[in-house]
Amino acid sequence: MLATPGPLPADGTDPRWAYEVKWDGVRCLAEAPGDGSLRLVTRAGNDATRTYPELTGLGDRLRGRPAVLDGEVVVLDEAGRPDFGRLQRRMNVADARRSARLRADHPVHLVLFDLLYLDGRPLLDAPYEERRELLSGLALAAPEWSTPGHVVGQGTEVWETTLRNGLEGVVAKRLGSRYTPGARSADWRKTKHVHTLDVIIGGWWEGRGGITGLPGSVLAGVEEAAGLRYAGSVGSGLSGHERRELARYFEVLARDTSPFTGPVEVPGARWVEPRLVAEVSYSGWTSQGRLRHPTWHRLRPDLTRLD
Repeated sequence: MLATPGPLPADGTDPRWAYEVKWDGVRCLAEAPGDGSLRLVTRAGNDATRTYPELTGLGDRLRGRPAVLDGEVVVLDEAGRPDFGRLQRRMNVADARRSARLRADHPVHLVLFDLLYLDGRPLLDAPYEERRELLSGLALAAPEWSTPGHVVGQGTEVWETTLRNGLEGVVAKRLGSRYTPGARSADWRKTKHVHTLDVIIGGWWEGRGGITGLPGSVLAGVEEAAGLRYAGSVGSGLSGHERRELARYFEVLARDTSPFTGPVEVPGARWVEPRLVAEVSYSGWTSQGRLRHPTWHRLRPDLTRLD
């Protein structure tokens, strides 16, 4: 079951909704047949059991209690916050030896938030509150997995708490709702915290198809003591008018060498004098220091230097 992007319900305190933390990880179903084994299946339908071997102990914990659980695989940083950049190093690794090596440096944690089947009983048609109560009753808590709680009718408080603690956002779930596999349902609503940042444009690469000859993405940088550090490419959110406007600026500001202090591995990159400033939104930073989910907002002519 998938959530629909949107604002918090009403003023965020609607008593008909439960509020949970939005975890920045990889969605997985945990299938425990009750014989001590466990199978992890990703949203794309791939078997991830060998990718995250430290989670297989959950099968033994559920021995004798066949269950299917829904959750999110995360890697936590030193402050206990999900770090998607660290998780990326664990993703799609099928080799058992390599997974074991990576496990030592980047152990994963399974956050459980729903229960689809238990003790021979399908729970898809059971209301949200009953599924959560049954899940809590399993008392699944260990260094490798947990079952965080939810709050009813206090969305504003949950929103502010997740913002203060650097978490990705909030998921609101309608009380009484059933679990609908494969559907992006309005009964689940996800709202992300969005950050904005002023970046300096140091280059671009050409778009394809209908935007051939125009910037497909700009190469963004942030000013640091050592110089301009590359922070990633931004293309989402650019309008046709803005691409044409940027193309005219880039023609004037073109240069032969990169203005960034470190290497920028972008095939076909074209460089410009770092004078244009743009405002972008983003959801966080990767472990490589790149903007995560960056979206273009606007040029900042008040900060741009063209003389």
